[in-house]
Amino acid sequence: MQLGDSRTGKLADNIAGFGRALRRAGVRVDSSRIVLATRAAMAVGLERKEDVSAAMEAVFVTREQDRLVFRELFDTYFRNPEIAQKLLSQLLPSAEGKAEPSKRRPRVREALSPQKSFGQQAKPKQEDQKVEFDAAMTASDIRRLHHADFNALSGTEYRLVERLARDIRLPLPTYDSRRTRPGPGGTRPHWQRALRRAVRHGGELMELPQLSRREQPLPLMVLVDVSGSMERYTRLLLAFLHAATRHHRRRDVFAFGTRLTDLTPAFRLADTDDMLVAANELIADFAGGTQLGASLQALQQDHARRLVGRRTLVLIVSDGLDTGEPTALSESLAWLRRRCGRLLWLNPLLRFEGYAPLARGAAALHTHAHGMLAVHNLSKLEDLAASIAAVLRR
Repeated sequence: MQLGDSRTGKLADNIAGFGRALRRAGVRVDSSRIVLATRAAMAVGLERKEDVSAAMEAVFVTREQDRLVFRELFDTYFRNPEIAQKLLSQLLPSAEGKAEPSKRRPRVREALSPQKSFGQQAKPKQEDQKVEFDAAMTASDIRRLHHADFNALSGTEYRLVERLARDIRLPLPTYDSRRTRPGPGGTRPHWQRALRRAVRHGGELMELPQLSRREQPLPLMVLVDVSGSMERYTRLLLAFLHAATRHHRRRDVFAFGTRLTDLTPAFRLADTDDMLVAANELIADFAGGTQLGASLQALQQDHARRLVGRRTLVLIVSDGLDTGEPTALSESLAWLRRRCGRLLWLNPLLRFEGYAPLARGAAALHTHAHGMLAVHNLSKLEDLAASIAAVLRR
């Protein structure tokens, strides 16, 4: 591995350029971390690339969702001594030609793409002068992002889509509770109010007020897959669910990967960004495997009382790529279906035409769920409330 000679300043320049690339990829990097990363690299020595990578990863990565981005960008950036110079040259007014096609993550691809200088950006067209989001995006850009798959977004687009998702509401169906309130169109007389009004008229009963049942939204329980295959969907869907169900009184949220994590305390926070920070601290198995069966068994043992009166609407957000025992998963899903009102599977893999749940976990989910809905772009999130209502009517 060749990072350059620290006596001539190449090591510091290379790490500073790498830090700027990480920042463009959406990783939180400041000047103090760059200095600390340089010291960490010198402390472990430059003989082994793995040691330098681990030392810099410990400094730069503070969120689990940034770990895989760091590793891929590190391998690309320090593959040979000329790459650092090429990337540093992107900060100059002129850049080299297009990079060869690759299958890198969108955040890494955006960080490695050439950047135009301030004076070289194309002037906006006359019809694109009108902007509707953060003074940066045109209406056509927003329409395109509404139909763009979350997994295909660059780092900048991902952050914009996450902000747009927070404005989407999720009005849940309601049911008639046992509690009543005075109102027209009721089915029971309100005798107390009727007698009080009769006293005002000398004991004459002039009208007969009615009592109607209160309408309450269905209790909601959400189980979100935080495995590696769901990495690009988890954070965005958590932000959407937090903002969309902000005023929902009965809301329980769990994350599952190799274990079950209760995110309900984090969801009680008013600010969505604070919720995401708290959730990141609670989830210890982010980007790992998926064992939904074991997680549902933990739900049955420790949180079964969260399922209210067989009315609870349960949403499982997962791609169904389960690595656990299929028998345990089927038994747990059968128990969950018996204890809830409706069990809906929100599957991002429905973005593929002709998708069929052939995996063992996906087949078990498809068998026990009352319906399967797509959640891979903003347009599907906007239609989610209507899709849930249609499934409940069936």
